[in-house]
Amino acid sequence: MADTPETGAVPPQGNPQDLPQMRILAQYIKDLSFENPGAPATLRANQAQPNIDINIDVQARGLENDQYEVAIIMSARAQRGEDTVFICELNYCGLFEMKNFNDQERQPMLLVECPRIIFPYARRVFADATRDGGFPPLMLEPIDFAGLYRQQLAKQQAAAGQQPPNGDAPVQ
Repeated sequence: MADTPETGAVPPQGNPQDLPQMRILAQYIKDLSFENPGAPATLRANQAQPNIDINIDVQARGLENDQYEVAIIMSARAQRGEDTVFICELNYCGLFEMKNFNDQERQPMLLVECPRIIFPYARRVFADATRDGGFPPLMLEPIDFAGLYRQQLAKQQAAAGQQPPNGDAPVQ
């Protein structure tokens, strides 16, 4: 009993050097932009709440030596009627080292787990930028990166004429 975890799974055998390993090497702001084109008029008190359109994208690219750059690209455009109140854009990246992952394991790690790790930091930078621009901090809700990944897979498979996965079906 002491040799097996509580899940009943058998511990991996073999050399620990051969097990999948991931570590974060760095996090950084690659690009940050805040525009307040109507200031100071947009900062007056007692104005209607602006409509805010938020877009988020995740991208990953391979570098050398098992290293990957994962980027969360976020943008927000706040408008009152036809007037732009502010525009905030952020490209926040993490540099990850991933060893011993096969192609089927690597893609979900890069597009789900890595963004999940760096998102709280990107969220803070985004909130600070809107606050420093003279507005209340724009606090984004947590993002379901796994759900976004499944949606993207379903779109890709539908375009290719394949059956999309259901729920937590394994990625093929």
